[in-house]
Amino acid sequence: MNDPTGSAPIAIASDHAGFDLKTVLADALRRCGLDVRDFGTDSAEPVDYPDFIRPAAEAVARGECARGI
Repeated sequence: MNDPTGSAPIAIASDHAGFDLKTVLADALRRCGLDVRDFGTDSAEPVDYPDFIRPAAEAVARGECARGI
């Protein structure tokens, strides 16, 4: 597959409610040959979404990641 992001990874993050879907999506993107940087969360335990999405968004803003999910 042609990598539309170039060499920069895709940032992905979620809170506990999205953990399962985030994991499935990240795995699917990796199977397609894309580089994925997972900012968490790493479980279904309750967490606050901003604690995880903000670092992902900042990585995109700094150009360290091509896109964010």
